[in-house]
Amino acid sequence: MAQPLLLPQLAISVSEITHYLRQLLESDEVLQDVWVTGEISNLSRPVSGHVYFSMKDEGAALRCVIWKSNALRLRVALQNGIAVEAHGYISLYERDGQYQLYIDTLRPAGEGYLYQEFLRLKARLEAEGLFAAERKRPIPARPRRIGIVTSATGAALQDMLNTLGRRYPLVEVILAPAAVQGTEAPPELAAAIRALNKLGGVDVILIGRGGGSLEDLWAFNDERVVRAVAGSSVPVIAGIGHETDFTLTDFAADLRAPTPTGAAVQATPDIADLKQELLATESRLAAALQEILSYDRSALENLDHSLQRVSPLLRIQNDSQRLDELALRLERGLGHEIRLRQARLAGNEDRLRSLNPLAVLKRGFAVVRRQDGAVVISIGQVQIGQDLSIHVSDGEIETKVIRI
Repeated sequence: MAQPLLLPQLAISVSEITHYLRQLLESDEVLQDVWVTGEISNLSRPVSGHVYFSMKDEGAALRCVIWKSNALRLRVALQNGIAVEAHGYISLYERDGQYQLYIDTLRPAGEGYLYQEFLRLKARLEAEGLFAAERKRPIPARPRRIGIVTSATGAALQDMLNTLGRRYPLVEVILAPAAVQGTEAPPELAAAIRALNKLGGVDVILIGRGGGSLEDLWAFNDERVVRAVAGSSVPVIAGIGHETDFTLTDFAADLRAPTPTGAAVQATPDIADLKQELLATESRLAAALQEILSYDRSALENLDHSLQRVSPLLRIQNDSQRLDELALRLERGLGHEIRLRQARLAGNEDRLRSLNPLAVLKRGFAVVRRQDGAVVISIGQVQIGQDLSIHVSDGEIETKVIRI
């Protein structure tokens, strides 16, 4: 039996007990990571952007808070009376002494079962190798024909067409329409993929739709659709929902895009980039051509110089110049030789004139010749009565020997 206290226990304040209770709640691991299901009531959205409401069932109610940063990410349209599943942690609002659920994630009731089914199917298909990285095929850099599998009336189709037309207007687009939500969606989606494969000539397939809840996107978790994507002979890009949405089709596709618009972006090059690439290629070709022309021009000039060096015309010109030089040298030589001989001749003439008997005759001497032309230099060469010719400087005298 408990003994009574000798001294009364000190009382604590409301704030202290409330703070203590808050610490107890926040130290409980279960209460810090909990999913709660119930129906929304007393929904309030003040200008602060935070959301306040109660979750209730037939036996109790729980006050809930969603801070603005988390509220902006919600994909569920909150309204009174809908059943939801909320994830968060339990803590105490000390001012009112009220425990509350602080929510970070919220989904329509029933998605918990769908998510478990998603994980179960994902594990089975992954074990079969449908999501293996080595099965992924490269996306063609410049597709000529793109197939699109989506709703013919959805905004996703227009987003993809607008993006393709803006980025790469050269591509041909083929639509294989299919429902993207509801019981008829899985067989239609699978049939559309097979139809594009059978058509031939399709370089890449885009499959997608806009965002939604897990239940809205469930057709893309259907095993029939996943196997059709994995078995496609044409590369597949999945652009399903928003960036945070994941479906089994995303895992089976060759490439995942965050949105349908993103799928169109990843499937095509940007025409602006192609223009820049074309200009760069043109510049490189022009530079290469200029280099080739410059090289060929230099080679041609070298060949021309080589031909000129071995050309008969060059040899003729050289020989002609050589002939002119030889003729000039000959002319100069002949002139020199003529002048030399003229000088010699003049000298000989001078010597001959000095030795010419006629020159002696001019000084008063005479030359006596017999009739036979012999010069008489001795009296023994003539006889009395012999005719002689006496040559003087200005003529000849006929005489006869009278006396010796």
